[in-house]
Amino acid sequence: MAKTRGIYKRGNIYWIRYASVDGKVKQESSGSTKFKDAEALLLQRKQMIREGKQPPCIKTIGSYTFNQLAEHYLKWCERQRSFKSKKDFINRLTEYFGNLPLRNFTTMAVEQYQTEKINRGNKPATINRHVAALKHMFSKAVQWEMVENHGAEKVKQVKLLEENNKRLRYLLKEECHAMVNSCDAHLGPIVIMALNTGMRKGEILNLKWDNVDMKNGFLLLDRTKNGERREVPINHTLASALKNLVRRLDIPYVFYNPLTKKPYDNVKRSFNSALKRAGIVNFKFHDLRHTFASQLVMAGIDLATVKELLGHKSLAMTLRYAHLAPSHKINAVNVLDSALNNSSTIQKMYTVKG
Repeated sequence: MAKTRGIYKRGNIYWIRYASVDGKVKQESSGSTKFKDAEALLLQRKQMIREGKQPPCIKTIGSYTFNQLAEHYLKWCERQRSFKSKKDFINRLTEYFGNLPLRNFTTMAVEQYQTEKINRGNKPATINRHVAALKHMFSKAVQWEMVENHGAEKVKQVKLLEENNKRLRYLLKEECHAMVNSCDAHLGPIVIMALNTGMRKGEILNLKWDNVDMKNGFLLLDRTKNGERREVPINHTLASALKNLVRRLDIPYVFYNPLTKKPYDNVKRSFNSALKRAGIVNFKFHDLRHTFASQLVMAGIDLATVKELLGHKSLAMTLRYAHLAPSHKINAVNVLDSALNNSSTIQKMYTVKG
């Protein structure tokens, strides 16, 4: 089916777009799932305009700024698990685009935003999160009738930057002990949980006692990053740390700020102080998750099990730790050697003296 300018879909319904008698862009639902019906309606509307008649029952989309969209979007995404990080992205976008009308957004304008962020030293992954949020904001703007569909398409055409996700920083066993010993009292159990479960910072800081099953030895995570329920085993070290925590009946959280009685917003300052005391550099809280996975792989745990423990949706995400398991590769070629040669030949290879 050939594309016709001025016809597009919202869900299963075809919509039409045209310039009315006063020159303003109008959008109108055909009320039909058939392209031919929308095409016929568009021809009818264009004929009326040529005759100087204003089409009835059509909706004019006003001129909204990015600030106005950001205000509505922030209220909408309060329900999302990623609200805190999204709020930061939106604030950065608002600082840059401010009162720019939504219908004035172009592909070039967003690409210039990417360039400026790169020049300021922001990482491609960070910039991509901003642009991804921007694209979704424009999708919602179309639904909320704050911008025309063709305006949103200009933003959606922006390509994300190539990311370098090869960074893998983890602690050695001695560094793990030094890190825990250098933590303040409130931070120690948090770090122990991260090292022994591989849980994300948000999962740890928002953990409630209702999700701690000490009897069966599991932490039950319902609202994970990928939206799936995950059971995290509790080992002896973590069980000991949890038993030493003071549980208050009026506070549901495992870790909380005694002043606010709410979860810690962040532990960055105390975490960095502990790193400094332990003599550990170039390390972030998320690297504790890398440490958990890396130590498991180096201990001989298979990647499929590590994947399940981390809560990865696909094995591809876990393969970044594969290079830490050289013994698996050695075992693999030895199995091949056994298949191609008999055992006596293999024995001779190791016993013949020069």
